[in-house]
Amino acid sequence: MDLNSLRAALEASPDNVPLLLMVATALEDEFELEESRDMLNRIIKLDPKNASAQVSLARLIDLEGRTSEAILRLESLLEKDDRCASAWLLRARLALKESEAQAARDFYEKAIEIDQALSDDSLLEQIIKSGGSTSSKGKRAMMTSSGDFFEEEDDDTDPFSGLDAVAARDLDMEFRVKADKKFEDVGGMEAVKEDIRMKIIHPLKNPDLFKAYGKKAGGGVLLYGPPGCGKTLLSQATAGEIKANFFSVGLHQVLDMYIGESEQKLHRIFELARQAAPSVLFFDEIDALAADRRDLRGSAGRTLINQFLTEIGEEDANEGVLILGATNAPWHLDSAFLRPGRFDRLIFVPPPDQAAREEILKIHAKEKPVVALEESAVAKKCDGFSGADLRAVFDRATEAKLDEAMKKGKIIPITGKDLIKSSKQVKPSTRKWFESAKNYALYANQSGFYDDVLNYLGIKK
Repeated sequence: MDLNSLRAALEASPDNVPLLLMVATALEDEFELEESRDMLNRIIKLDPKNASAQVSLARLIDLEGRTSEAILRLESLLEKDDRCASAWLLRARLALKESEAQAARDFYEKAIEIDQALSDDSLLEQIIKSGGSTSSKGKRAMMTSSGDFFEEEDDDTDPFSGLDAVAARDLDMEFRVKADKKFEDVGGMEAVKEDIRMKIIHPLKNPDLFKAYGKKAGGGVLLYGPPGCGKTLLSQATAGEIKANFFSVGLHQVLDMYIGESEQKLHRIFELARQAAPSVLFFDEIDALAADRRDLRGSAGRTLINQFLTEIGEEDANEGVLILGATNAPWHLDSAFLRPGRFDRLIFVPPPDQAAREEILKIHAKEKPVVALEESAVAKKCDGFSGADLRAVFDRATEAKLDEAMKKGKIIPITGKDLIKSSKQVKPSTRKWFESAKNYALYANQSGFYDDVLNYLGIKK
């Protein structure tokens, strides 16, 4: 909604604090800083404990060049409410601005510990490059509001120390993610979860039993299926179920413009995961790193793929390291990755079924003004929708209700009928994927890797 519409809504409801916050944000976006500041002061007068307004006001004060005053305001707020994640995040930015990299790192960690959704890779990269890294002794330097430093013991033991911590910093990235998700956080998909338990969780939880049968814990597992169906979330939940360190690696964290550097980065990533075992090393969109070498003309891409094959094939070194790959296009992987000892276990992650869609709808309905959800009826209308598609359904319904709420100046609840109406505006993104997958499963499936796709589609070979 544009600024003029917001102003009109505010005239109808002048003391609506959420609406005032939206207007203040819109004014800041338009660089109307003085008016935005007045609006924030108006909110604080109406609601003295409103943390969002206080953080926004501190940010505006910093933009005006009064960083010290902004810091004092944030510290005053955090003394009263030390669970305000946005305040910790802004405090991290201001500490970095004041060349206090270590303090910035600690404030940043506090922010994402409270609210992981505030993770900012760009900010973290700046902090690390400026020298803000976790102490190898498992302690962190914390600064009090008076400017004094003290050391606080870390609750979690850092698996990296000495040269390993240096290696992590040299990679210019933090790819270790807190594994705080479990299967209960993933809506439905019970058949897939059970498949993961049998192929992944039980071997890692009972290594001695499997060793008695000559089987080692770890290895490679490939998750494949349509986009937006929860492959990344399932990987995080798997790490949470086995209480392992979770490493999420993206393409940008491996590729380097200099010859040979990409291979070195990939080797160091595997070494760090081995050092932190038991661990889950997750490669999203793995087809970008493990493409078929026949499709590559340049030698650089081939060399990186060969290095990847070498690393994943080190069975003894990788004991206790589960290597998970996720892809929408498994048929684009080099066939060498699908041999025994590498990604020899494939798990098909299909679109959520009726029960799973109902669970996903309940999850999206949390903390929203939803009445008469009728999740069963909505789920039936969303057959073939991915988890991402269901989010889009909720987003469209929410936007429509927000527009109505702004005009009336009060909360208008979302109903199941609203969701059914918005579902007609969203096309299932999985259909196009199945068009391609069906052809590969029928005509390029000599090994039987894609039989699960055919079973899902009800097609007999």
